[in-house]
Amino acid sequence: MKEYEEVRNSLIDMLEDLDDRLAKITHDVKEPLDKDSEEQATEMENAEVLDRLGNAARTEREMVKEAIARIDKGQYGLCQVCGNPIAKERLKAIPFSSMCIKCASQTGC
Repeated sequence: MKEYEEVRNSLIDMLEDLDDRLAKITHDVKEPLDKDSEEQATEMENAEVLDRLGNAARTEREMVKEAIARIDKGQYGLCQVCGNPIAKERLKAIPFSSMCIKCASQTGC
């Protein structure tokens, strides 16, 4: 675990950022619609975009939480499909990666 302590701290920061983002999105989605029908149409489109962003943030949040759990279990950096090590460059780019590049490309991720 010591080996990945810095990564774990970075993931925790990422988790906090995602929580903040989700809180803002949730707040914005709950805003009442304008009385003007044209403005309502724009606001509804914006709400759809915010909903998609919220869903993406929730998915990423779960992936970050799972990466933290893998660090805690000593399984971080190992592909969850084939068990081979995940390339350091991949983990540097996407620290919550759960698959090596080969398995990720086969599953379409």
